[in-house]
Amino acid sequence: MRAGFPDFRLGKVLATSFTGTLSERYGNAVERIPTPDRLIDWLAVSGLAVDSCTTAQLELARELRESIHAAATAAATQDALPASAVQVINDRSAQGRAAAVLTPEGERRWRLSSASCVEDALSVIAADAISIIAGERDGKLALCASPTCRAAFFDASQSRTRKWCDMNTCGNRQKKARFYANQRKNPTSAE
Repeated sequence: MRAGFPDFRLGKVLATSFTGTLSERYGNAVERIPTPDRLIDWLAVSGLAVDSCTTAQLELARELRESIHAAATAAATQDALPASAVQVINDRSAQGRAAAVLTPEGERRWRLSSASCVEDALSVIAADAISIIAGERDGKLALCASPTCRAAFFDASQSRTRKWCDMNTCGNRQKKARFYANQRKNPTSAE
């Protein structure tokens, strides 16, 4: 990984992990793919390695990210999906030529048409988004309870009651805030 950039927040669902490359959307936003090289890094750790990325391809990726976030947010709140977001997701899905391949270990991997085709990688992400937004997986879309985050995430927990996109960041921050607020309300006497 390249030094000087914020860590990636990787989850188990490709599409919602991708939307997490922009975090704290309603606070001090953190852009985790600010450069084409950083998008290459994210794709590599997500099993979609590419050799190169242009600024135009980075913009396509960000447009897809924001479209997935908008559609996933609408799905989580049971609102109508934004037509423009649906169009971008469908376009990116159709533009790629990636193929699912089975490894000898019985796992699915993606083979891109060429090692440098960002559009193929984006088509895999878009197809994953379509799968979760369409409700084809066991789980549900939800929004992070943190008022500064509100990231869409895929809740596959048994009870489907997760509150946070990531317990190690948003969940812990909210728990700490609650703890300190309680401390201020109920100071212990220093006797």
